[in-house]
Amino acid sequence: MRSPRLAAAAAAVLALEGAALTVVAVVELFGLSAGDAASLPTAIALIVLTLIGAVALFAFAAGTRRGRTWARSGGVVLQVLAVALALASLTVQPVLWTFVLGVGAPALIGFFLLIASARRESITPSSE
Repeated sequence: MRSPRLAAAAAAVLALEGAALTVVAVVELFGLSAGDAASLPTAIALIVLTLIGAVALFAFAAGTRRGRTWARSGGVVLQVLAVALALASLTVQPVLWTFVLGVGAPALIGFFLLIASARRESITPSSE
């Protein structure tokens, strides 16, 4: 028996992160249209990569909700990367605490939910 609450909570965190990354891509797009880009090809590549990350997060959210191990694995990797990004941003002076907490806190929560969901599923095997 899967743990539907843990899987749903982990999927919700991943989906919210995907939505946040989509908003970042839209903001980048508006910046591009306003002429704020120093290099057009680089700005376009950044927007495309940001959207790829958002699509990946949405796919991991859907897979996690369905109890797929590939989705949890990918979600864990992205959570670890987000925590690393938040910790690395502590070296920027002045420290942007809104960014550190806005990226780091959901990543930690998502990481622990994904691990708890995987542990719960390994303790109680599914009857599929």
